[in-house]
Amino acid sequence: MEVILKKDVETIGKAGAVAKVKEGFARNFLFPRNLAVPATGEALKKLEHEASLKSAQDAKARDEAIGMQQRLSSLTLTISALTQGEERLYGGINASDISSALKDEGFSMDKNLIDLVEPIRSLGVYEIPIKLHPEVTAKLKLWVVKK
Repeated sequence: MEVILKKDVETIGKAGAVAKVKEGFARNFLFPRNLAVPATGEALKKLEHEASLKSAQDAKARDEAIGMQQRLSSLTLTISALTQGEERLYGGINASDISSALKDEGFSMDKNLIDLVEPIRSLGVYEIPIKLHPEVTAKLKLWVVKK
């Protein structure tokens, strides 16, 4: 029996996939838990329609991310921080600090999109990757200067 998965099922497949399963498994496990629906002609047409809508939305989101990437790549951000000695910072500059500095420049950016492995702890110039879309990553030039 062929079914269309509504949610990810570990051994069968991902949501939206058409899977061939035994009739008893579908009737006793998948259908009662609302994990799948029978693969009828109408359900397959609906799946194709939803897939085309999703691909159009993904393309639009990707185009917006590319536009944002171009704007962020041309931006140079400067953050001033208190230092300890010549090069070392008190504390560090983390993703939320960068996010608030971007907000001051007019960019609304979630701190979780900023791909900072560890806080910045010294003065200098850094290239910070920002994950705008699964396929699009922007590089932001960040200057950390002495306050």
